[in-house]
Amino acid sequence: MSATAQDAAVTGRPRKQRTRIQAVNRQVILDAALEVFSKYGYRGSTIDQIAGKAGMSKPNLLYYFRRKEDIYRAVLEGILATWLDPLEKLDASGDPVEEIAGYIRHKLQMSRDMPEASRLFANEILHGAPAIGGFLQGPLKHLVDAKATVIRHWIAEGRLAKVDPVHLIFMIWATTQHYADFAVQVRAVLGDSGGADPLAGADATILTVFLEGLRPR
Repeated sequence: MSATAQDAAVTGRPRKQRTRIQAVNRQVILDAALEVFSKYGYRGSTIDQIAGKAGMSKPNLLYYFRRKEDIYRAVLEGILATWLDPLEKLDASGDPVEEIAGYIRHKLQMSRDMPEASRLFANEILHGAPAIGGFLQGPLKHLVDAKATVIRHWIAEGRLAKVDPVHLIFMIWATTQHYADFAVQVRAVLGDSGGADPLAGADATILTVFLEGLRPR
């Protein structure tokens, strides 16, 4: 999905098509902003910090975004579009256990590759989701409801154990994103046994617990 399409999908507002250089510069700004926001939070971050991290002047940055709030919202929009893609791809015609296993693997990989994004999103939620509350109650809820319907159908066919589909999705989110949001705690508890990648030893355990619990009895 293109950046323009992502914006429209998350906000419901059409966006003008950007030139290639505009798209590149905009992404440079968003990448820098993610690093700054995840480190200092929304209130502690400044336009000057983001411009410096992006390697451009403040006036140049303001050509693309008028306010810090606009940058922040765009960063969150990008995170949501990326994170929701694997859930959108949950295939009703596929094998239920394999589909859910694939979704869990995707979420674990995102925690491994995008810890700053996960922490920024968590911080937004902890502050009451002022920037994305409408999205949570609208598009996110609609997607979760749609995929919960798929899971209920699998359960009705006897292909999965009887669980609450929405709470199952919550559990997957909570378990997988824990390794990003609480990385300091994870590394402290694991110590040297965690190695360079604390998730390396987690994948098999998480998949076993979820999938064995979901197999029909």
